[in-house]
Amino acid sequence: MDFFKKEDENTNFWVSYADLMAGLLFVFILLIGAIVTKSILLKSDLLSNKNRLKKNKTALELKNDEIKRLKKLLLQKNTQLVSFSKKVVILQSIINDVNASLLEKERKIQDYEGKVLVLSNELTDKNNTIKLKDEQIVKLLDTIGEKETRYDRLVEQMKETKNRIKNLTGIRIKVIAELKKALGKKIQIDPKTGSMRFSASILFDKDKAKLKEGAKEELKKVFLQYVKALMENPDIKSHLDKIIIEGHTDSDGGYLYNLKLSQKRAYEVMNYLSTLDFVKKHHLRDMMIASGRSYLDPILDKNGNEDKEKSRRIEIKFTLKNQQAMKEIEKILDSKNE
Repeated sequence: MDFFKKEDENTNFWVSYADLMAGLLFVFILLIGAIVTKSILLKSDLLSNKNRLKKNKTALELKNDEIKRLKKLLLQKNTQLVSFSKKVVILQSIINDVNASLLEKERKIQDYEGKVLVLSNELTDKNNTIKLKDEQIVKLLDTIGEKETRYDRLVEQMKETKNRIKNLTGIRIKVIAELKKALGKKIQIDPKTGSMRFSASILFDKDKAKLKEGAKEELKKVFLQYVKALMENPDIKSHLDKIIIEGHTDSDGGYLYNLKLSQKRAYEVMNYLSTLDFVKKHHLRDMMIASGRSYLDPILDKNGNEDKEKSRRIEIKFTLKNQQAMKEIEKILDSKNE
């Protein structure tokens, strides 16, 4: 019984194995069939694409031939266009030459017409001028006598004016002489203007506008001697107009900087002098003027070069009441000379 049972089990195993192999064979056959079918389809598509590509290539070759034909035609047209353009340029040049010739002829005609008109106008003007000349000669003859009379009057006026200027100029000379006499050799003054000078380096530190304390006493002493000589002499005081304090610099630095510095120094000196009792007593503050001159009035050495040390200074000077009158007379003389 055991023998038959084992034999049945073996038989079942091989039957199952045969069924499995049959199934695998069927699957393999299906797979092969699918591959063959896919290959056939791909071959068919490839053949179709190849035929389509061939058709496209043929169409492209036809288009290339057409493009070549069109390029050749375009080249011919361009050649014709270049030839035509050259002809147009030549024609334009001929037209420009003709226009230029016409313009030149038109200009010459206008010039001739203008010259004829000018000659005609000149002839008319000359005829009119001849008539005017005759009339002017008559008028000139009439005015010659008047001119001689006016000339004689002007000569007399000139003589009177010269005498007035001489007298007015003599007043300044007289005042300077009286001032020198009063001061003697104690104080040096300018013989032409009567002004006296103080070195800026004595009165101020470099680039500063504040009076040195040590310089105030000397400034006070000299100024009082100078102003007393002006005020206590009746021959001078009657002609005195203003007392001017001027600040001067050398040419180092800019004009505006030096102008500001010279003004500040002049005001500093004037403000200090205004505190003096003599100035207050005689009300000289109203007569005093402070002015900055920057480097407009330098002092020159014998070679004509700027002496910078002497140019940095404070000047105290005076003006006379007749100076304005002298300027007015000079204006009158200038107008008469014109």
